[in-house]
Amino acid sequence: MPTAAFPFVEVRIDTSGLQPTAQRSPGVIAVVGESQSGSAPENLPLVVDNAAQAAELFAEVDENGVVAPTRLYRSLSIALLQDPRPSKVYGVKAGGRNYAAALGSLEAADDVAFVSLADETSVGAPAGDSPPTDLHALKAHCEAMSARGQKRIGVAMLNPASAKSPTYVTDVTAAVAGLKSDSSRMIMIAARGATGDAATAAMAAIAGYEPHVSAVLKRVRGFEMPVEKQYAPTEIIGLSDGNIIPIINPALIVGDSLHLAEGRCFTSDASLLYIDIVRVLDDIDFRLKAGLIGLVGDARITKFGLTRLANRTAGILGALKRSSVIADFAVAIPVLEILSIPESAWTPTDAAIVATARENREVDMFVSITYGPAVHRLKVTLSPRF
Repeated sequence: MPTAAFPFVEVRIDTSGLQPTAQRSPGVIAVVGESQSGSAPENLPLVVDNAAQAAELFAEVDENGVVAPTRLYRSLSIALLQDPRPSKVYGVKAGGRNYAAALGSLEAADDVAFVSLADETSVGAPAGDSPPTDLHALKAHCEAMSARGQKRIGVAMLNPASAKSPTYVTDVTAAVAGLKSDSSRMIMIAARGATGDAATAAMAAIAGYEPHVSAVLKRVRGFEMPVEKQYAPTEIIGLSDGNIIPIINPALIVGDSLHLAEGRCFTSDASLLYIDIVRVLDDIDFRLKAGLIGLVGDARITKFGLTRLANRTAGILGALKRSSVIADFAVAIPVLEILSIPESAWTPTDAAIVATARENREVDMFVSITYGPAVHRLKVTLSPRF
């Protein structure tokens, strides 16, 4: 018997179109360090919003409000001084310099983009029969997490107490050579004579900017470098050529301020040499995963289904093109290209490609982007005439 006409119109509400897309701020940092004071337990990432909170968690405060600082507290305080500031700052107390365990507590913090060890300059030992130590632990953590899909970059520094000498650049470069990352997951800062944690300060300064903004000549706050300790031009060039970023006080910038003299990762991969390239690719990686996951299990391997996939991808990348993060992009789905022509015109290879995709329920998509980087070196030809 047919259903009665009343109430004439039935409306069912489908809220799937209101499902928000996951967002990941590219400016989240974590500082791991030693502290024997404060209310924070060991190996627990805690968000720090201000210096008072950092003191309560990672330092000792007497009844008069006087803070007895620790290494971790000092580094967090420097991170919070940067302008613009990182979008979020985590602090992690490491017990007995067991950095590997403290870094392990950050594995589930999937919003972390940068990690440093508070005021740590010891290179340590790579992984062997025991877990890696000191800065090798930082490198191992960032490389392992990035390989698992949670992209992050470690920031370390040369020993600021290293004395100036004719062989300074050669000596310090050799000392940290083992920390060079083949996957561009490390940044090395040089700040001879620095009065504070230059690595954490530089990390927070870089994280405060959008991913496509170059680190070159960005200001770093929170510490000083005596004039007699600052780098000479030949040292700046030598360190930069070694993919180490010197902190400088350039005379061409008005005022007395410290700035990053380079924008390179401490890497052996020339294709991923610059920090902004790595950050942009990490950001696009997350945007594509978050924006396309809703189509997994929904979009079908048909012309209509794969067109939805291509259009969604274009929408994600189009927003970056409009905001000038990238200059252009192209999306190619080989199976869609075949499905867009009549089946009668398919070659045996075309038919095999479509059949394999449908049997395995796996589709290849190729995305290419055109990136317009910032100017790092400007060559001017001055031609005087009478």
